[in-house]
Amino acid sequence: MTGFIDPTKETFAAFRADDRPGPIHMLNLVRLRERAAYPDGRTATGAEAYAAYGRESEPVFAGLGGKIVWRGKFELMLIGPQDERWDLCFIAEYPSVAAFVSMIRDPVYRQAVKHRQAAVEDSRLIRLKPGGAGVGFG
Repeated sequence: MTGFIDPTKETFAAFRADDRPGPIHMLNLVRLRERAAYPDGRTATGAEAYAAYGRESEPVFAGLGGKIVWRGKFELMLIGPQDERWDLCFIAEYPSVAAFVSMIRDPVYRQAVKHRQAAVEDSRLIRLKPGGAGVGFG
């Protein structure tokens, strides 16, 4: 089975079309390949390739006002497919939909994302509208 690595054109168009004001949170769940799959055949682990993605994309991400607002370490799938595991779990905040789109289109980011594509076996990227914290569910 092929994992989910990049959005489809249709999904990305829907993402852009819902350009509500205010920040967006992006929940990232990432499973890395043991060995990165670079088209040019270079060798690296998935973790090394993803680290390169982080280093090279960080100036673009930070420059548009992005930040990591939550990070955690996957421990156990309590509810959900028992074969799913995630190596990286974090929430990135962007000032707006336009800021995220700007990042995706930035030439520096477009070079950096090649490392992500080589590193990732499967992923989920879930757009969220930030809400208030509290003590109750729902």
